[in-house]
Amino acid sequence: MARVLSGVQPSGDLHLGNYLGAIQQWVANQGSDDAFYTIVDLHALTQSIDPAELRRRTLETAAGFLAAGLDPNQVTIFVQSHVPAHPRLAWLLECTATMGELNRMTQFKDKGRGTESVRAGLFTYPVLMAADILAYEAEFVPVGEDQRQHLELTRNLAIRFNHHYGEVFVIPEATIPTVAARVMDLQLPNQKMSKSIPSPLGRIDLFEAPEDIAKKIKKAVTDTDGIVAYNPETKPGVSSLLDLLSAATGTSPGDLAAKYTRYGDLKADVADALITLLSPMRERYLHLMSDPGELTALLRRGATKADEIANATYERAAAAIGLLPR
Repeated sequence: MARVLSGVQPSGDLHLGNYLGAIQQWVANQGSDDAFYTIVDLHALTQSIDPAELRRRTLETAAGFLAAGLDPNQVTIFVQSHVPAHPRLAWLLECTATMGELNRMTQFKDKGRGTESVRAGLFTYPVLMAADILAYEAEFVPVGEDQRQHLELTRNLAIRFNHHYGEVFVIPEATIPTVAARVMDLQLPNQKMSKSIPSPLGRIDLFEAPEDIAKKIKKAVTDTDGIVAYNPETKPGVSSLLDLLSAATGTSPGDLAAKYTRYGDLKADVADALITLLSPMRERYLHLMSDPGELTALLRRGATKADEIANATYERAAAAIGLLPR
């Protein structure tokens, strides 16, 4: 079985983009992969977040993983900060990375460059992400196009470390989801659906009430010509709706477009399809959140398994780089 690792920040509600772009594929592959899925709470510290909210969202994300179909008997689910090897290994890799490499990272350019008050963690967090991956000897990492740069940094650091200190790290490969890998914002259809975009109208949260899903789809941006056609470049709003309907029904966007002559009918069917898809998950999520003790116990079990593997990797790396054993 191939070793796979991926993770989600607990900095906001899981949304439809998280599910269609990543979690759906995790669920589909969980019987064939040796998979580790982590809630990367340390990464969430690169932005301002209330401590109580961070704890709450960490549990909510765990419940979300389970509600979406991940089985803790087939995959390992854990919280990043519960495994001390992550930041320990990140320091060894920070001492392998260069300022030039980190300066070229796109997300730092977008969010932090030129701002004196930016947190240092925003600059170095790609190295922590590399540690997340390398700690588990992951052979494959499911990533969207916007994360490919981070995986390339991970590969470069692993290759450099191995060159200087011996064969310690497995060099991971990217796997790119092919279905609905980019789910677009309903109000800004040229941008990917994201919890970082302020307006909630463009985002469908994974466990949202059915009536709210219907309202958001009804208000989704289309265009003024009234023609239903699939062309992401010239008709991004309509194409985004067709992509969502395609993901929910399994029919290609082009074939779906041929069935509609009015935006209203398309929106109604998109809303119905998404509600049908998401309502069972919402019910499971609400049930799981009613028993936080069981969630905490599940995360403890996951951390125990993850800690054993990650700590062994750290010890190999520490010995290779010359640190004296305790």
